[in-house]
Amino acid sequence: MSMTTAPIEQFLEQLASNAPTPGGGSAAAIMGAMGAALVSMVCNVTLGKKGCEAVADEMRAVRDGAEALRLRLTAMVAQDVAAFDGLMAAYKLPKATDEDKSRRAASIQDSLTSATEVPLACARACAAVIALARRAGKDGYQGVVSDAGVGVLAAYAALRSAALNVYINAPALKDRAAAARYLAEIDALVAASSTDNESVYTLVRNRL
Repeated sequence: MSMTTAPIEQFLEQLASNAPTPGGGSAAAIMGAMGAALVSMVCNVTLGKKGCEAVADEMRAVRDGAEALRLRLTAMVAQDVAAFDGLMAAYKLPKATDEDKSRRAASIQDSLTSATEVPLACARACAAVIALARRAGKDGYQGVVSDAGVGVLAAYAALRSAALNVYINAPALKDRAAAARYLAEIDALVAASSTDNESVYTLVRNRL
């Protein structure tokens, strides 16, 4: 049974334990998936309401996008665990000879790249959830529009959480050009999402 198919209590127990995984990266992916799920719910409820026929096509499109993101973010829970476990395994490789040291260093760098790219992909997905939450918040049925607000907040928290994992891993990369690209992208995502999150939250709040 994988972490994402186990009972929520089991996942939280694993998260609270002294085991290194799952950790913050997995939690970020779950938060993002929850945000996407809430956007889907707003769309599904809206599609069943009389008087909302004019926005049906829009809600279907938003729902389909949100469902694709939910599945992608859910899969990132395992990807984050694999990336971190791979990094820990690389650090434990032997370093008795020069050949060992070279192999270990290369493995560490490969693992650091994965440990940076996985949360960066999570942040990208969360930014897409925020964009869909705006559309759900604008056209969704008023009785559940607050859930679009919760969805955007979950995605925003997830994005900033994922960003922390980029910030902690990218500086250790010896490929400084790649590290600079990763950091520049995550900086841009964090800055844009801060504005977008507040905008969507205000949009939802004004409809309540």
